[in-house]
Amino acid sequence: MSMIELWVDRTDFRNTRTVRADCPEPAEGDILVAIDKFALTANNVSYAASGDMIGYWKFFPTDDDPWGKVPVWGMANVVASRCPGIAVGERLYGFFPMSTHLLMSPGNIRAEGFSDARSHRQALPALYNQYARTQAEPAALQAVENERCVYFPLFMTGYVITDLLADHEWFSADQIVIGSVSSKTGFGLASFIKAARYPGQIVGVTSAGNKAFVESLAICDSIVTYQDVATLEQRPSVFVDMAGDKSTRIQLHQRLGDNMKASLMVGATHWDAWRPDDMAAPMPGSPPEFFFAPAQIDKRNSEWGTGILMEKAYAASTELAVSLKGKLDLRFRKGAEVCAENWLQLLDNKVSGQQGILVSLRMEADTDNAV
Repeated sequence: MSMIELWVDRTDFRNTRTVRADCPEPAEGDILVAIDKFALTANNVSYAASGDMIGYWKFFPTDDDPWGKVPVWGMANVVASRCPGIAVGERLYGFFPMSTHLLMSPGNIRAEGFSDARSHRQALPALYNQYARTQAEPAALQAVENERCVYFPLFMTGYVITDLLADHEWFSADQIVIGSVSSKTGFGLASFIKAARYPGQIVGVTSAGNKAFVESLAICDSIVTYQDVATLEQRPSVFVDMAGDKSTRIQLHQRLGDNMKASLMVGATHWDAWRPDDMAAPMPGSPPEFFFAPAQIDKRNSEWGTGILMEKAYAASTELAVSLKGKLDLRFRKGAEVCAENWLQLLDNKVSGQQGILVSLRMEADTDNAV
């Protein structure tokens, strides 16, 4: 059985490589899964951009520098098992490489899921080592697996950010400014802040070309383009940056000064202009901080009980995905070459927040509407 993977040059994200090899054989306690499909979103660009700082490149190492495997969220089927309790044919949702197959070592096996106990993953954030066994899930959740791959990791990030902001009493801000609000994480965040009955104003920042789309969602109190951020009202504010656009961040900090009560960097879709040491550059107001979802999840797990926050996030993400049907465009793609093309489009910010891309490297994969 052969395996196909797409590798990315860690020193030049536009440089990709298709790698073909024999599938690994499961040892005792292992399973081999065939990755049916996965989403490609701006989130994956952020994983690459912050991969060395947070460790995303370490989940699926290549042992061939400078090449790496960008993590993605997707669905997979168990095709071989030497692990008691995990049967061939089971369907899984979770964190995978851009590949046709993955060798895994299930641990902490439960009816609803398990963790990958491979040794190189144990020092990495536990959130990304959890895999759902979908046959144990409600039919309503199984019915939205495409949306789950594309939108849930982004919407759930938005939900956890909302929880962090509410946990800090909105940092006493009168307005929350969301950079790249047209992104899936951006409009998910705005939706959850609105649903949480935030008493202040929700201000979305986007490009002129995406302004109409954001307006159609009716989730922001006002929308400004990147060219107009210097016109924002000088009132106590929180800035949540989805793009990692250094110029916009500097402008906002200079404009708001001491009124910048919190500045959170979530994504790095402007990957080619972002550097980790940018966060240390002195600016007026509260210094920018990198948002790390597992930290807030761990806090709530200790306060509320393990998994409660994620259950809330799943429920809210499902509801939001259903409410947006008809406004979002899901597209399927097949093959490593097409995957590489869509990766480049993401790097160049050519994929609209309205569009969701699902990819399979398995050419024989039975995905509807593949083009």
